[in-house]
Amino acid sequence: MKRREFIPLLGSAVASWPLAARAQQNVMPVIGFLSLGLPSPNSVAAFRQGLADAGYIPGQNVVIEFRSADLQNLLLPQLAADLVARKVNVIVTTVSPSVAVAAKAATSKIPIVFNVLDDPRKYGLVAGLNRPEGNLTGMNFLATELAGKRLNLLIEAVSRTATIAYLSRSRNPSFEAQRSDILAAAHALGRDIFIAPVEERNFEAAFATIVQRRAGALIVGNYAFSWCQAIENKF
Repeated sequence: MKRREFIPLLGSAVASWPLAARAQQNVMPVIGFLSLGLPSPNSVAAFRQGLADAGYIPGQNVVIEFRSADLQNLLLPQLAADLVARKVNVIVTTVSPSVAVAAKAATSKIPIVFNVLDDPRKYGLVAGLNRPEGNLTGMNFLATELAGKRLNLLIEAVSRTATIAYLSRSRNPSFEAQRSDILAAAHALGRDIFIAPVEERNFEAAFATIVQRRAGALIVGNYAFSWCQAIENKF
């Protein structure tokens, strides 16, 4: 998450809440924070700091309602509906596009701020990038579109004969798009690359494939924050 870009975006959303809504019965505004898994301590700390920079202190003049699906996509609609029932003023969703999709399905009125790794238009989140319209806005990190660039940078650092592995969560909604783009980039560059899919938190099968294929380099797909420790422990 790019704090410097994402947090001001949220701050502007918070600042734009109707004054009447803020003043009703002196009730503090509520931010719904919806994620697929538990957000990292660093991202939560950055989120709170960004709010503080905008003048919002949890417990003093704003409330944060955290909801996590524990990596179970099927729970997201229920959690999103729960936040809507809680009458939050804005919903913030984390990187997985399935979280933003669930939030959008739950409400067409509450503002939703998302951040996704590839084109949000693929998931029907917005109609356009420069004018998203509706009740959704957010950040696009172009991770899928930059697959070829990432591969090119890695090739500069490894042997020309090294086999490259691409580690990616197979249940990620953008898995097929990322897989297609990385394979196309490898083909264009004349390099041997294979996909090592991960099922939820079970890394063992993916790691076994990487070792068996004697990969000389590894590209880590989305959700790198939750994977770093597992990869460090294995390699």
